[in-house]
This record gives sequence, C-alpha cells and structure tokens, in this order.
Amino acid sequence: MSGSKPGYIRPLDLRHGRVDLTHGAGGRASHQLIEAVFKSAFARTLPAGLPAASDDGTVLPNPLAAMPEGRLVMSTDAHVVSPLFFPGGDIGSLAVHGTVNDLAMMGATPLHLSVSFILEEGLPLADLVQLVQSMTQAAMAARVAIVTGDTKVVERGKADGLYISTAGLGVAPPGLHLSGQLARPGDAILLSGSIGEHGMAVLSQREGLRFEASIVSDCAALNGLVADMLATGARLRVLRDPTRGGLATTLNEIASASQVGMQIDEDAIAVQPAVAAACEFMGLDPLYLANEGKLMAICDAADAPALLQAMQAHPLGRQASRIGTVTDDGHGFVQMRTRFGGQRMLDWLMGDPLPRIC
Repeated sequence: MSGSKPGYIRPLDLRHGRVDLTHGAGGRASHQLIEAVFKSAFARTLPAGLPAASDDGTVLPNPLAAMPEGRLVMSTDAHVVSPLFFPGGDIGSLAVHGTVNDLAMMGATPLHLSVSFILEEGLPLADLVQLVQSMTQAAMAARVAIVTGDTKVVERGKADGLYISTAGLGVAPPGLHLSGQLARPGDAILLSGSIGEHGMAVLSQREGLRFEASIVSDCAALNGLVADMLATGARLRVLRDPTRGGLATTLNEIASASQVGMQIDEDAIAVQPAVAAACEFMGLDPLYLANEGKLMAICDAADAPALLQAMQAHPLGRQASRIGTVTDDGHGFVQMRTRFGGQRMLDWLMGDPLPRIC
C-alpha cells in the first residue's frame, strides 16, 4: 500500500472478512486475530486478579487453597460437530459445556479451561466471532475461566470450518470418589430428564429436515445440578452424561466396568414427542442418541428419594426420574422392561448411527 508504514496490515473486517493462512503463521496477522477475537472475549471470563496476558501459559492461583484436602481433576475433549451451528447451541458452547460436564461427572467443581482452535482457511470471521462470544457466555454462566489457548490455521478443505479442543481443571471434595466401576447390585439408576434432543437437533439441521414441532439441543452445563446433588449427602456411586452413543451405551459401559447388570423401565424414560416422532420416521432409537445436558446417576437405593427430590428442584432436573435398578449379573447385560410388558436387550452398537455429533 503506497505510503503505508513498514509492516502495515489492514484492520480485520470482522463482518465480511475470512480466515486466511496468515492468521496462523505466527506473525502480525496472527497477533491481530488473537487480540481482536479471542483475548478481548475470554478476558471477561477471568476472575479478579488474573490478568489477560499474552504469554505461553497462565500462572494460576492454587486451586486447593480453599479446599486443602481436595483433589485435582483434569479432563480433555475435542469437538468436531457438523454443522457448527445447530438449534439450541453451537460448537463453541458445546466445547465449554462438554468439558465442564466431564469434570462435574467426576464430582469436581470446574475452575479453569484451556482451548485450542483449528481454523480452516475461508472460515467467515463473523462466524468465528459469534462462536467465541458463545464460548465466553457459556463459560461465564458456568463460572469457569478460559485461561489459555492456541490457534492454528489449515488449508481450505482440511478442517470442515473449525475444530475445537479443550481441557479443564477442577477440584473434587475430599472423600468423594465416583467411578463407573462402583455400581453395586440393588443400586438405583436415576436420569435427569428426557433423552435424544441433541442428537436429533444436530441431525435435523445437518440434513435440512423440518418437523412440525421444533427440536432443540439440550446442550447445558451440569455443574450446578451436580453441586445440588452432592449437597444431599447421598451415597453416589456413578455420575455420567450420556453423550455419544446415548443412554444405552452409557449403561453398557458402566455394567461392563462394574461387572453388574442393569434393569430399566421404558415407561420411566422421558422422550419428547417431537423426538420420538422423528426417531420413528427415520428408524432411529432415542436410547442411542447423544445428549449434552442430561446426566445419569447411580446411588444407594435408600438415598434415591432424597437425591431425586434435589434433582427435580433444579431447572435442569425437573423431569428427573428413577429409571431402573442395578442387578447381580456377571454377564453385564442391560435389559429394558418394555411398556408392553416384555424384555428387550440393549446391546452395544457396532457403529455410530450419527457421526460428528459433538
């Protein structure tokens, strides 16, 4: 540009511009993208006293200071959902909620997140800004801080728009141990709400399907619900969010790990009418559809009523119900009593009916 200073780079056009390879080259364009899109947004999630620096990492306050006998919990996740935007959420909010929920299922209070972006050349900057803002809002609502991150850019056609990887750090209270290996015969199985909304919302958007009633993803952070559940003092054994593979796959995973069986009741499992109708139309089973805002809990049967009451008092658990019982079955069979009085075996799926769902 005639008359411009050496190293001049034109301002980012966040409304009409697109990601290009220079944004991942580590130079002035990369710095411009980070400052304009990421740093200014994620700084809003930081707690007081933690500066929004531009270093290679973040020095964190000791997370165990307020809970000296607690234990650190860490989780990592990757997000490749297609499309990037879907009814009820997007890949940005999904990335935050997914990692927050993984920590919460371990009984931990989520504190800090890191995030890594793989951007595809040609991604509209307006879409990127919207997704980063969505992540920011999700993090602030879940009371977690996005403290460090990284950005890379790949050639057009190599990343389907955008991939996001996250890692999370949290603190679990002393004496609490939750694991898929701890289910015992006689334990109660609880579910926080209806199933299948996320999987069907993403599928309908991907395939351009229109149903009479709208189907919206249940994508949400579950750490608040888990905190209320833990406050009851119930003897919890297992917490899981039934994401990929849905409720049936999660039950099989736990049954295998604990070497027990599962007996559930079809009538006790809520499915929204629109989801049920869409599944019937497409030949899908809601028991195997992904969820991103539901949890399943296994607890001592004597504590189930108090735990269920606490779940139903929370906005994300109003439809909570007891759906079954852990059985003494070394084969690890998961069975469902159908609404017609018969028995159905819920086996592992051989493949994924809905890839790229989270």
